Amino acid sequence: MTTGSRPLRADAKRNRDKLVAAAARVFARRGLTAPLEDVARQAGVSIGTLYNHFPARDDLIDTVFADRLTSLDRVAEEALADPDPWNGFVVFVEGLLALQAEDRGLNEALASRFPTAMGREEACGRGIRNLGLVIERARDAGALRPDFEVTDVALLVLGMSRVIADSMDVAPGAWRRCLGFFLDGLRPEASRSIGVPALRADQLALIAARSRSQARD
Repeated sequence: MTTGSRPLRADAKRNRDKLVAAAARVFARRGLTAPLEDVARQAGVSIGTLYNHFPARDDLIDTVFADRLTSLDRVAEEALADPDPWNGFVVFVEGLLALQAEDRGLNEALASRFPTAMGREEACGRGIRNLGLVIERARDAGALRPDFEVTDVALLVLGMSRVIADSMDVAPGAWRRCLGFFLDGLRPEASRSIGVPALRADQLALIAARSRSQARD
């Protein structure tokens, strides 16, 4: 781990690791707007130390959830290993939303960052690339309607993030019922022509940016 081109001292690395672990816990319970003072307190360091390592809140958020999303790699491996392409697609989508439902901060982060990423170069990141493979595999097998695109999943993440956030303290499994209805409509035998094209990546990024802006107001 480095700061710029200089490796961190052992004590500085320990502090950074404690901050990332504490932030993961605080964000999971309280969301991404939780006071950073609480993160520093749980890590046992000063707020100045936090800002030395993470000058902006987004720096800390990106670090926390880059680690957290390694779980999505395991979901993708399971999905692509499933001999049934439709089951593999369901495994990936359910796994992605289950990660959101387990972690309030991750739910917020995915809603604001996952759709926006598709409009930038990091759209080649592992999560989106694996999702593309899962979708292509299911479409090629005739198990998924042929007009379904990766950007449609990003819209699902955006919409379901609100369902998850509003229901997690009352009915934490409500999102699974919504997802069940959604998945049934993706089977080729249940599909009909929609007449509206899938969103382009730049359109999706604009929608996500506006949603994020409204959430902060």
